[in-house]
Amino acid sequence: MTHGGSGEIRIGDNERQSTIQLLGEHYAQGRLDLEEYEQRVSTASYARTTAELAGLFTDLPAPHPPFLAPTPGFAPPPPPPTGFGPAPPPGYDFGLSDKTKVAAGLLQIFLPFGIGRFYTGHTNVAVIQLLLFWLGILPCGLGTLAAVIWCLIDGIVLLSTESTDSDGRRLR
Repeated sequence: MTHGGSGEIRIGDNERQSTIQLLGEHYAQGRLDLEEYEQRVSTASYARTTAELAGLFTDLPAPHPPFLAPTPGFAPPPPPPTGFGPAPPPGYDFGLSDKTKVAAGLLQIFLPFGIGRFYTGHTNVAVIQLLLFWLGILPCGLGTLAAVIWCLIDGIVLLSTESTDSDGRRLR
């Protein structure tokens, strides 16, 4: 049974017994004197709602009866993934990025050394494309040609699919 906020939720014998047992623990720890303990046990024995039992623990530290814990409220969505970690659940929408896929795609096509990927925050891919472009100049230009083709295809992919930035948000 959980506390729904009104405090008028009916309780049963199990809740009363749990409350009396926890009051006994507080008495054993010296937090309650004998008179306070007897008074609270009497109140718990005749209590009908969770509000009546909650009043017995307002000045006591934990432990409290678990059924007196407030019902969990709204929890904000988890933050977008950064780096390695568990994948978000399918269909989870992180929102829209402040970056546009047109800018990312055109930068990737017309500046074929990873600039579009730097723009979206995918720096690992961008550095590999940049290195392939500049280091490819030395062995007969084949590496440069491969980098240009890779960046051209990557730019088309950025323009034609639902691409994301490095935080997992969809490009506008």
